[in-house]
Amino acid sequence: MIEILFKHIEEKVSLTATDKEMINTFFIRKRIRKKQYLLHEGDVCKYLSFIATGLVRTYNVDEKGDEHMSVFGWEGWWISDFNSFLSEVPAMFYIDAIEDSEVLMISRSDYDTLTIQVPIMDRYFRILFQNSLVTKERRLMSSITHSAQQKYVQLLNSNPEIINRIPQNMVASYLGIAPETLSRIKRNLTYKK
Repeated sequence: MIEILFKHIEEKVSLTATDKEMINTFFIRKRIRKKQYLLHEGDVCKYLSFIATGLVRTYNVDEKGDEHMSVFGWEGWWISDFNSFLSEVPAMFYIDAIEDSEVLMISRSDYDTLTIQVPIMDRYFRILFQNSLVTKERRLMSSITHSAQQKYVQLLNSNPEIINRIPQNMVASYLGIAPETLSRIKRNLTYKK
């Protein structure tokens, strides 16, 4: 599992053998079953998790009991309630597994120590946070400016292999549309082919 993390890190920064040895000591390995929680809303998020295998989601639930998807994470993605993790405040999100998954988890104190003891990791995480900010800004603009069909096509084009792994009701929630609307969009796109 740790080799998957090293490969991901080395896509952004270079690691030495010593860096890898040190990094390995900071992570906890965990297998989570489908529908098992990594985090409950209201709890303080104690870990930043790297997804080695599987598919995980971050979402919240409104007063009516409706789920609102925030993020889907799959192999090579990091997942957390970042505000809760960084500020040690109650989480706004639930995080659970859509598929059986394996994650590498690092606590806040170990994260801080890692970035000091292995300085290249501070640069790596800065790159990730910058990329995450850009992605969230694009998603926000898309939600404001694009039609439901445009948002679905954009998601389909950017993640064609993942979209088939996610239940359609979750895809609809992520796009901010009703499941019936998503079914209609998919039907319309099929007829256009």
